[in-house]
Amino acid sequence: MFSLLTKFPSFVFNRFGYQFASSSSSTFSHITSDGNITMVDIGEKKSTQRQAIVEATVKFPDSHTFQSYFNITTKKGDARLCSKLAGILAAKRTSDLIPLCHQLPLSHIDIEYEHKHEENEVLVRCICSTNYQTGVEMEAMVGATIAAVTIYDMCKALSKSIEIRNIRLVEKTGGKSSIHSK
Repeated sequence: MFSLLTKFPSFVFNRFGYQFASSSSSTFSHITSDGNITMVDIGEKKSTQRQAIVEATVKFPDSHTFQSYFNITTKKGDARLCSKLAGILAAKRTSDLIPLCHQLPLSHIDIEYEHKHEENEVLVRCICSTNYQTGVEMEAMVGATIAAVTIYDMCKALSKSIEIRNIRLVEKTGGKSSIHSK
């Protein structure tokens, strides 16, 4: 079987040359003790209600570009509506994009926006929920990221200096651990 990692006495090197202490490789849930990748077996886990919220910031270079984002008559149409649909569709396709993610029966996906006019920023928030054996962090991460990237795509004719920043998990509930950060 192909091994992503090659073990050496005290270190593990992956094919990109990154170095990890061999004892830490066992803490990665998708890497076996002999260095192979694996999909985590969730068959024995209990289904519970789970939710994850991920945020991404879209930073516009100036107020003119930021205000143009609100203009629904741009050549490509409504940036917010397109972004919302792209984020929802992306969250639903996470297991197709990230090889070791499980397919989840998502019970809810939403993309919300907080417009920070003083900072010329849009905070994109993806909320995903399921009642399943594993969490929805990756679905929320993919949803928020693609929603933000879609805003960039819809507005890039206005400026190539638009930035996507601070993609981060802000809340995770259900399962073994919960996270609440702000």
